[in-house]
Parts: sequence; structure tokens; C-alpha cells
Amino acid sequence: MPAAAIWAGLVHVLTAAGVIPAFLALIATADGDFAEAFVWLGIAFIIDGVDGPLARHFGTKKHAARFCGERLDLIIDYITYVVVPAFMIYKADLVPEDYKGVAAGLILLTSLYHFSDTESKTEDGFFVGFPAVWNVVVFYLFAIPAPPTIALALIVVLAALTFVPFKWIHPVRVQAFRPVTFVAMAVWAVTAIVVTAQGFPGSAVAQALLAATGLYAVAISFLRTTNKNATL
Repeated sequence: MPAAAIWAGLVHVLTAAGVIPAFLALIATADGDFAEAFVWLGIAFIIDGVDGPLARHFGTKKHAARFCGERLDLIIDYITYVVVPAFMIYKADLVPEDYKGVAAGLILLTSLYHFSDTESKTEDGFFVGFPAVWNVVVFYLFAIPAPPTIALALIVVLAALTFVPFKWIHPVRVQAFRPVTFVAMAVWAVTAIVVTAQGFPGSAVAQALLAATGLYAVAISFLRTTNKNATL
């Protein structure tokens, strides 16, 4: 077997390996250890971040064409971005007890439409409709606690925004304000690691940093949505 095919195949293995931390995150959630679950989700996120560039570098579409890396990636993303957070909602006391199943089901169902949307991205890299990043949403609900009714309302609104053509920033693909975005990403990542290590909820400083970086992302998304031009 040519070396190129071997390397391309190994990239597919790396992508598929993301299901392991996803499964471990489910186990941690079942045990009520939500901080550990987010650690496993973080590992899955790192795998998700590096497999794409590696796939392009080693030419998986050419040298390992039988298996679709993009399809593999979508399957893993649905588990880590949707299934695990929905299970967290069901297991934790984030929303009213009587509505845990409703909230989890809403997350699971609406996210399917995002993952099957053939027009889910703009040419300049923004998502169209809420991009089902429920892992981030649930992390915020743990780090910055909200009354259960407010948390439920947030979930309902974001689920509905799946079908609204609001443009949501992709932190890597969007070129507009990229240096500032990368700084915001770095601040968010460090803060999230600290909060996870120290335990939920986050400190006042951590909550302020998470809120600021989140508002920055929403502001850029709002600017792109209201801008009539094709790109910023």
C-alpha cells in the first residue's frame, strides 16, 4: 500500500477516534461529573480542530476516497455538539425538572436540520442559522448559572434560530476581524479551562470574560447579518 494512502487512512482514524472522548463524556455525564465531561468534550474538540488541516495536507479525498472524512466529522460533531450536551441538560438541574426531556428533545431534533442543511454556510465562512454548538451553550449555563426558566427560554430561542437566517461567526474560517477573533478565542479557551479545573460555576472574573467574549461573537454575527454586502 502506498505511503500516501496509509497517511490518509490514519487521518480518517484520527477523525473517527473523536467518538471515544464523546463516549467518555457521556459516561461522565451519567455519573454526574460534568467537569470531567467537558474535559472529554475539549479533547474531542481538539481532534475536530486538527483533523481537517491534516486531511487536506495528506489528501484524504484522493488517497482514501472510499471513506468520507466530512461525513465522519459530521457524525462525531453531532454526538459531541448535540447528543452529549442534550444528555447534560437531561441529567443536570439547569432547566425546570418537568421540561428536561422537552429541552433535550428540542436540542436533538432541531440540530438534525442544521447538520442536514445544504446551505448552512455563507461564502465568507459564516454559519446560517444557529450552528448547533450546544456544547458551548451548556458550558455557559454551568459557568454562568441562570434561573431554570431563563435557561429553558434560551434553549427554545436558540433552537428556533436554527431556522432563521441569522449569520453566526465561525471562529476560524471568517476572515473579518480575524486577529481580534483569535485573541477572543484564546481568552475564552483559557478561561474555560480554568473554570473547568476549578469547578462550576466560574468566578466573577471568569464569568465576565466568558460574557465579554460571547458578546463579541454575537456582535460580529449581528453585524454580518445586518450588512447588505456579501462580506464584511
